[in-house]
Amino acid sequence: MKKSALQVARAAYQPKLPQALQGPVKAVAGAATQSVGNQEEIKAMFPNTYGMPVITFEAGEAQAVEPFGVGIILSGGQAPGGHNVISGLYDGVKSLNPQCKLYGFLMGPGGLVDHKYVEFTDEFINEYRNTGGFDIIGSGRTKLEKEAQFESGIQILRELGIKALVIIGGDDSNTNACVLAEYYAAKNYGVQVIGCPKTIDGDLKNEQIETSFGFDTACKTYSELIGNIQRDCNSARKYWHFIKLMGRSASHIALECALQTQPNACLISEEVEQKEMSLDDVVTYLAQIVADRAASGDNFGTVLIPEGLIEFIPAIKKLIAELNEVLTDPATGESREFAGAEEQIAFVKGNIAPENLAILNSLPADVARQLCLDRDPHGNVQVSLIETEKLLSRMVATKLAQWKQEGKYAGKFSAQHHFFGYEGRCAAPSNYDADYCYSLGYNASRLIAAGKTGYMSIIKNTTAPAAQWIAGGVPITMMMNMERRNGAMKPVIRKALVELDGAPFRYFAAHREEWAKTTSYVYPGPIQYWGPSEVCDQCTKTLSLEQN
Repeated sequence: MKKSALQVARAAYQPKLPQALQGPVKAVAGAATQSVGNQEEIKAMFPNTYGMPVITFEAGEAQAVEPFGVGIILSGGQAPGGHNVISGLYDGVKSLNPQCKLYGFLMGPGGLVDHKYVEFTDEFINEYRNTGGFDIIGSGRTKLEKEAQFESGIQILRELGIKALVIIGGDDSNTNACVLAEYYAAKNYGVQVIGCPKTIDGDLKNEQIETSFGFDTACKTYSELIGNIQRDCNSARKYWHFIKLMGRSASHIALECALQTQPNACLISEEVEQKEMSLDDVVTYLAQIVADRAASGDNFGTVLIPEGLIEFIPAIKKLIAELNEVLTDPATGESREFAGAEEQIAFVKGNIAPENLAILNSLPADVARQLCLDRDPHGNVQVSLIETEKLLSRMVATKLAQWKQEGKYAGKFSAQHHFFGYEGRCAAPSNYDADYCYSLGYNASRLIAAGKTGYMSIIKNTTAPAAQWIAGGVPITMMMNMERRNGAMKPVIRKALVELDGAPFRYFAAHREEWAKTTSYVYPGPIQYWGPSEVCDQCTKTLSLEQN
């Protein structure tokens, strides 16, 4: 593999570890846990993995460990730092016994089911240390939820002598990991399952998980791009830039990028929902900011938009909920099949409530069409395909034209559009993510050695220097509740939304009026890997504000 100069230099970086993981450890158990909701239902569904204690690792005595095999799966969308989770796990199991083996299943959970794998070696793993991407073994979105899949998996796990499987993924992937852990425990198969919290969207976090890996790097990457656009915007002074950012289920990325760059406007989906804003309310809010800046002679600006915004507008949210029901076959729980798009749209319009049909018909034709069409593997609207940034700028232009006719607006409005998504998913990890991910992987090896299953690898206190980080594990069932998916109630890890009474949003809310009126742009610049700690090793502003 040909390497860039940066990659060659970056390969020499040795990620930092918490003090507790720098030698032998002992697992200290806390109190018994319960799920965040629907306790009786979750307990009944996970009798073998429910109620386990939170684990914290402390320095312990060295013990002889027999060699064992570990399998690893990358599941779902890419996130910076995945390769470091794998290298941390590799180094961790080798430190327990050099004869231990690590296998990677190719292209996600499907590799386990289809028995496609690779064995890691020193030479192989060293090519990927501190690099972005998931290309070391690839990723996929196959859902592990059927007994036939579990049984196919156990065949290859036994053949390779694998005693533990580590699944790196987001909330849906780790829900599947918990289901798999419960199945293998119930069958007494002797295979442990450990999860690692991955998603750049930042919505896999709670009182035990401070942040999901990749969020730091992705937000810094997007903020660099936003800063570049704002500098261009402030130079040309003639465009409004509407920038859509990743974040279907929560607005963490948009909020973090706003904290880093100070745009003129940033929409927070959770606030839109709480205030029960209509699409017209959102458009009017943005149009007023444009008009106010024009009155000061500034016919330019930047607007940040979370990709899932449209799902949080209450009327449209109700519409989408019914669309999901209508498009699910109640007999199978799978998506209905149609001969073509027109047949599907006609079916939808003939089977939804009149009030929702009225909302659907009020939307621009291209948006309405997208809402009626295919879902992702988890039954969700593919909101990334809806060009929300263009929809909003188009509606703002219409609103401003109306105000101009009424004599309420005399400025100029010209829009540019951007969607930052894939640009951040495989960036070379920041020092924070490089250290955090390596620690998550190394820590997973200690959870395996301690005989744990159904646990998520966690690293806490990450606003402190890495040596002071706290390593341990949390039962995945602790994060679960029951939610309606594809027409049925299912156990899932509860997504973390932006908390409107939380410190990051309150800081943003206290400053956004000033940012709207003035040109207060911040230009973060590219991620730095070498230099002063205050430049290179800082966590996100979100985490810093949350942890004071």
